[in-house]
Amino acid sequence: MKSTQEIFDSFKDMHVLVIGDLMLDKYTYGNAERISPEAPVPIVDVLHEECRLGGAANVALNCRALGAKVSIASVIGVDTAADELLRLLDNAQVNADLLMRSDARTTTIKQRVLVRNQQLLRLDFENTTELLTKDEHAFIDQTMRFIQVQKPQIVIFEDYNKGVLKQHVITKIVEHCNLLNIPTAVDPKKANFLAYKDVTIFKPNLKEVKEGLNISTADISKEWLLEIHSKLYESLHHEVSLITLSEMGVFVQDEESAQVFPSFRRNIADVSGAGDTVIAVAAMAYVTTQDSALMAQWANIAGGLVCEKVGVVPIDALQLQNEISRLMD
Repeated sequence: MKSTQEIFDSFKDMHVLVIGDLMLDKYTYGNAERISPEAPVPIVDVLHEECRLGGAANVALNCRALGAKVSIASVIGVDTAADELLRLLDNAQVNADLLMRSDARTTTIKQRVLVRNQQLLRLDFENTTELLTKDEHAFIDQTMRFIQVQKPQIVIFEDYNKGVLKQHVITKIVEHCNLLNIPTAVDPKKANFLAYKDVTIFKPNLKEVKEGLNISTADISKEWLLEIHSKLYESLHHEVSLITLSEMGVFVQDEESAQVFPSFRRNIADVSGAGDTVIAVAAMAYVTTQDSALMAQWANIAGGLVCEKVGVVPIDALQLQNEISRLMD
């Protein structure tokens, strides 16, 4: 079995392709010490603003932070938010050649207003309609050509229900990856929850499982999770279920075993973007080791670490390596 250091070293030789919904995360920081005379709301005196990569772009940033070569595929708008996304991706050394720009799309912006590191308000600017047929076909064709030529070690689908990952897009690209024996990992959302047939890793959170399968329960037991995996497998025929359980940790099941790994105590500051980190770490760890239990434990630790920081931020590779060594080795 590879050591922790050997696994991290292997990440530097990996090429990851991330496909999905990109977002521009904008943060407005300020002070609020007055109430508006116009309405019973606080007045925020703005101190400064910044933009970060969000959605599928944050998954790509996490993979890049772990040392991989990363490419990203999506359809974004012809607007200033798209320009800023491209600038940030270039700064992060993420290959954006597969980003299509369409005048039928609006680049998603999530703008958060924070006072003393507490989120006061969020404004969403987005278009959640599915891709037009002309954009869909062009996007599928160029992405499949890229996979055929470049043969990345893993393809990650990051679905935020914003319209890029419509069912035909998912089906064609997953089939193409399977034909080339390229593993796939999915972070799903409700709209296309059961569209990801024959993928390698299926990673919903507990809320997504309940919405996607239209079920509810107050008792999150291992027996219930085993039943959930069976229900998912009936529809998807995937290889591994990785279900994040918030403060309860993670559940993982493959053909041979099923385990629940509890979360570690953390000082939670912000859960935004934790799922992006989990899918990035899980996908890269699994490709390198083929070890579902190790994958789940590493992803569990990584998700907890980023929750200690305010806003959407990628994992710190050195901090993750040190924490894995402290908690597991």
